Amino acid sequence: MNVHIILWPVLFNIGLAILLYFKLIAVKKRAVAEGTVDEERRALHDDAWPDSVVQVNNCIRNQFEAPVLFYAAIGVIYALSAVNWVTLSLAWIFVVSRYFHAYVHAGSNDIPRRRRFFTVSVVSVLALTAYAAFQLV
Repeated sequence: MNVHIILWPVLFNIGLAILLYFKLIAVKKRAVAEGTVDEERRALHDDAWPDSVVQVNNCIRNQFEAPVLFYAAIGVIYALSAVNWVTLSLAWIFVVSRYFHAYVHAGSNDIPRRRRFFTVSVVSVLALTAYAAFQLV
C-alpha cells in the first residue's frame, strides 16, 4: 500500500479546522451586525461575545486537542511505513467522528451526542497509537 495515502485523512482533518474558521467569521459578523458584542472588551475577553460565537470558538479550540495526538500517531505510522488497511480505516474513523463531533459542537451542542463522537475519535487515536507502538517493538 502506498504510505502517502494516510495523508488524506490528515488533510481532511485540517480542512475541518479551516471550515470552522469560516464559520467563526460568519457568526462573528452576524454578532457585530446584531450589536450583541461588547466592542470595548471583544479583543481580549471571550465573554464580550454572544454564546453563538463562544460555542464555535470552543469547537475550534477543541480541534487542537485530540487531533494533535492524531497527527503525531499518523506521523509515526507514516515514518515507520506501517500504513495498511487497519491504520487507514482507523484514521478515517477518527476524521469522520471529528466532523460529526464538530457538527454537533457548533450546532445543537447536545453533550451526550457530542461525547459519543468524541469517544469514538479518542478510541481510534488510542488504537492508532497502540499500533504505532507495536510496530516499534
